[in-house]
Amino acid sequence: MQADDGSGRRPGARRRPSLSDHRRTYKGPSERSGGPFVLRRLFSETVTRPTVAVMRIATWNVNSVNARLPTVLAWLEQAAPDVACFQEIKCVDEKFPREAFESLGYNVETHGQKSYNGVAMLSKYPLSDIRRGLPGDETDEQARYLEAVIEAPRPLRVASIYLPNGNPIGTEKFDYKLAWFERLNRHARDLLAFEEPLALCGDYNVIPEPEDAKNPAAWTDDALFQPQSRQAFRALKNLGLADAHEVGGEPAGTYSFWDYQAGAWQRNHGIRIDFALLSPQAADRLRGIETHRDARDMDKPSDHVPVVVDIDLSAGTEV
Repeated sequence: MQADDGSGRRPGARRRPSLSDHRRTYKGPSERSGGPFVLRRLFSETVTRPTVAVMRIATWNVNSVNARLPTVLAWLEQAAPDVACFQEIKCVDEKFPREAFESLGYNVETHGQKSYNGVAMLSKYPLSDIRRGLPGDETDEQARYLEAVIEAPRPLRVASIYLPNGNPIGTEKFDYKLAWFERLNRHARDLLAFEEPLALCGDYNVIPEPEDAKNPAAWTDDALFQPQSRQAFRALKNLGLADAHEVGGEPAGTYSFWDYQAGAWQRNHGIRIDFALLSPQAADRLRGIETHRDARDMDKPSDHVPVVVDIDLSAGTEV
């Protein structure tokens, strides 16, 4: 990993614009995290935008978007989220089935990778200020982070995150997981400094507490349940991010992942590793959360299910 100045930005890079800056200034195409960050306006100011009161945001590790496209489309039509963050799309940008999602009225952004990883974002509203890749390591080519401003009447910033698995413990894969967590924490600190609505959504590949697993003992030797992984997740929350599951009062035993093996789904041997972490300005407006367990029973399901949050963007004064 390359060293940086501790801020999550490359030395010499200019200050990352806030949502307020973003509404005033739009410049050029956005680049990947290795280059200087600039803003991108995807739609003209004359575009008519739908009004919004409560925005529904979903996060879902789809485990190969092309392999599960009919299932994903069926769920989208049923749940009708305004924004959907996908992880493990497992395809390059050119192979992402964007037309299928555009036909449902979504704007689409992707950060793909052949056969592995990959994240995407769908939005009923224009997307701008796109960032592909987590800052802090120019050599990291894994597609795990996509961030954008949702251009609703009251904008908010959303990220789709696929944190490294980290197995097996004691290898460079676990080291990469922890280093990636450190970079995410630095970047989240920068974003939180703007004191604006923010939702960091995705598959974090961490089991925070024993209650987040049906059988915690089965995960003792797994990277998802190691003290270092759990501490890194706590450090992220301690920056001021709220777990929507906790704020929204979902019951204990609400899981988001069941392995395909050993009848885990049938025996409800699940874990909770998919999260929507909210800034105070978003958490104060949380109106509901639901983990869509029924999606695990759909045809050709992912091993994860969607987590959906409702955020009231009509409350308070404009950011």
